[in-house]
Amino acid sequence: MTQTPDPPPATSEHQNIDDPRAVSRRWMLLGIGALINAAVAVAVATPVVRYLLGPIKRKGAYHSWITLGPIDQFPAGETRLATFGNPFNQPWDGETANTPCWVRRIDATNFQVFAINCAHLGCPVRWFPQSGLFMCPCHGGVYYSDGSRASGPPERGLFEYKYKVAGNQLQIFAGQTPTLSNEASNGLRVLNNDKGSGPCTG
Repeated sequence: MTQTPDPPPATSEHQNIDDPRAVSRRWMLLGIGALINAAVAVAVATPVVRYLLGPIKRKGAYHSWITLGPIDQFPAGETRLATFGNPFNQPWDGETANTPCWVRRIDATNFQVFAINCAHLGCPVRWFPQSGLFMCPCHGGVYYSDGSRASGPPERGLFEYKYKVAGNQLQIFAGQTPTLSNEASNGLRVLNNDKGSGPCTG
């Protein structure tokens, strides 16, 4: 009578596979690995998503009317320095979030608000009431009181902000510094005068 051989004893490998403790340990390690991968993916994706959504977030700030103050603080016939907070800023910006501009009040109802930056390379211009001129300390650019070019390297006049009077407050469209390359310059009166058109022009 032929005897059926007994099956071979289970190896340690088969025992480990069937061991509930080994299975639990394996799933725990897989879970930890998945959590680490997910954390890395979030860390990598966050700046990318912020970069892609940045223009949408900034759009509202870029199209902001900012109050410079009551019109009474800008006397007619004078040009004064004003400062406003950049509508798109970060907590760590500090004083750099405050943007200066020059406000010229022509008469009771008309104003000009100039960007402080020279139209040449962006240096801040200064107003000299004695001579009635804006002057750039960097390369000698000079502008008349109405912002038009007087002399020096700049090829055009100072950039202007659009403005409006709301109640008794002077407001400017100040989401971006007005330049030829952004939307803030659209619809502005361009002061482009190579020969100059101020009171000293013949």
